[in-house]
Amino acid sequence: MTTYNHMYMPASFGDPDAEYEALVERVSLWDVSCERQVEVVGPDAFELVQYVSARDMAGCAVGRVRYAPVCDHDGTLLNDPMILKLAEDRFWFSIADSDLVLWVRAVGAERGLDCRVFEPDASPLGVQGPRAEDTVAVLLGEWVRDIPFFGFVEVEHDGIPFVLCRSGWSGQGGFELFLTDGSRGLDLWNAVWAAGEPFGIHPGGPTLNERIESGLFSYRADCGGEATPLEVGLGRFVSLDRADDFVGKSALLA
Repeated sequence: MTTYNHMYMPASFGDPDAEYEALVERVSLWDVSCERQVEVVGPDAFELVQYVSARDMAGCAVGRVRYAPVCDHDGTLLNDPMILKLAEDRFWFSIADSDLVLWVRAVGAERGLDCRVFEPDASPLGVQGPRAEDTVAVLLGEWVRDIPFFGFVEVEHDGIPFVLCRSGWSGQGGFELFLTDGSRGLDLWNAVWAAGEPFGIHPGGPTLNERIESGLFSYRADCGGEATPLEVGLGRFVSLDRADDFVGKSALLA
């Protein structure tokens, strides 16, 4: 057991070798509800998201995701979330381990923007591995195969509401199911488990050796507290040439 975003998270289910094998050869089911969401909603939601994000969010369509570093005014990396655009005036930051909700809320208040910033009832369940798509297709139908990488849809299965996103912290491919009714967590787990049994589904979680093999960055594990996104290899996700300002831009250009 470990902690992440002030929540307990299963570090292993007893056999790391079996968990790794399932992830790279079959399908792995992850309770990653500790991957918290920060919701920004309201008339000025885009303005706040655009100012906080070091990556240009203009042109991001509803139903799509962008990986977007967030910096402080000194250019220091505060988090490296995915940003989901749920509507023109509604976004989620799907965050790594830090209290980003406080930073985004403070920036919005300081700029007098008309929007709310809070943690919604949204808890991700990861389905990762070569047979992840097959598992989700059994659960929901063949149409899920058409969802593009970093694309998502809001769905319901047997009365269980969730956002289905083709994403996940592994190099094996798969989906994250952002449950939006916390009382249905066990129901969703059981439904995905049943769908994945023909493919050898196994419980697991983010796997250190697999993410290193896949070249995935881990915030704070791979950098100190003073690193910038440019120093940790995330420069391609920082839009230094955009015309508008963002938090940390002047420091990163210096």
